[in-house]
Amino acid sequence: MPVDNLSRVRKSILPTEGDTWSIVAKRELPELAPDEALAKLQSWNLHVFMRAAGAMAAPGGGNPILPSDVVFIEPPLAT
Repeated sequence: MPVDNLSRVRKSILPTEGDTWSIVAKRELPELAPDEALAKLQSWNLHVFMRAAGAMAAPGGGNPILPSDVVFIEPPLAT
């Protein structure tokens, strides 16, 4: 298949265990102010951010980011 036919894939990561929104924002968007990076990251990942958090007593409770989540680190691509 010619390379010209391939579409660009949006940049994403699989978080490591224990990652929080703040940790991912600081690591993946260091050029932005912390509050701005956090807001952008959450707005690009509503599929994760809007998921209900686990019960605080449950393992990993209170951290809605799972190692199996796909977290986008750039905005949606324009067509």
